[in-house]
Amino acid sequence: MFFEISKVGGFFLQPLNFSLLLLVLGLILLALGRGRLAFTTTFGALLVLALSAWSSLGSNLMSPLEERFARPDPAPENVTGIIVLGGGLEGSINLARGGYELNSSGDRFVEGAILARRHPAAKLLISGGSGALILVGEGDADTAPRLLSALGVDPSRLVLENRSRNTEENARFSKELANPQPGETWLLVTSAFHMPRSMGLFQKAGFAVLPWPVDYRTAGDEGIGFFVDNPLDSLTKSTLASREWIGLFTYWWTGKIDTPFPGP
Repeated sequence: MFFEISKVGGFFLQPLNFSLLLLVLGLILLALGRGRLAFTTTFGALLVLALSAWSSLGSNLMSPLEERFARPDPAPENVTGIIVLGGGLEGSINLARGGYELNSSGDRFVEGAILARRHPAAKLLISGGSGALILVGEGDADTAPRLLSALGVDPSRLVLENRSRNTEENARFSKELANPQPGETWLLVTSAFHMPRSMGLFQKAGFAVLPWPVDYRTAGDEGIGFFVDNPLDSLTKSTLASREWIGLFTYWWTGKIDTPFPGP
């Protein structure tokens, strides 16, 4: 039930969808003769949309997430395994066409292949089933062998976890498959903005991992301003950042992580 509620709630709380919801509510209020309340609701919708698309709001929401965890310095020399969280492949397209199309988070898999070459004795655990509520798609762990084999990774090194639908299940199911032992070193590869929630969930699952963030979306010095990026990129950042902050609070509120903003 948590999965379904989180997907539905997350859909309506995205800036664009939330704005459209407020606009529809404003039209209903206007039809009911509640002109002042309709104006307030409509103004709120336009304000959310304008700030999300035409200002640096998204970057400023995302930057603290991306800066929370850094890669270990110095990097470990002996690595037991590398965990790559799903979310970087186009599941519905790959299911239909049989390829390995990457989306904007595809850096996760590129970095996983790079780390696999850097640490030839390490296992490469891909964690990700189909996290879609309505659309049908191929899980990232099912697509990954085609991509990684094409990039030169020996398939015998792959550990595939294709049951998980969200990050909490990524952590639990990955631990079951990896069966980590004391003294082992496991790297966790995911998007930098997603790392705080991921680390909190892996800590909660009792799986000690080292963060290896990738897929940065901000330079960290955007400041506050308007029209600093194209509207589509700004809206995307606002959507991703708001989803992460809402996800962090929800996971903490439901006891799935121990703090609302996990840190090193």
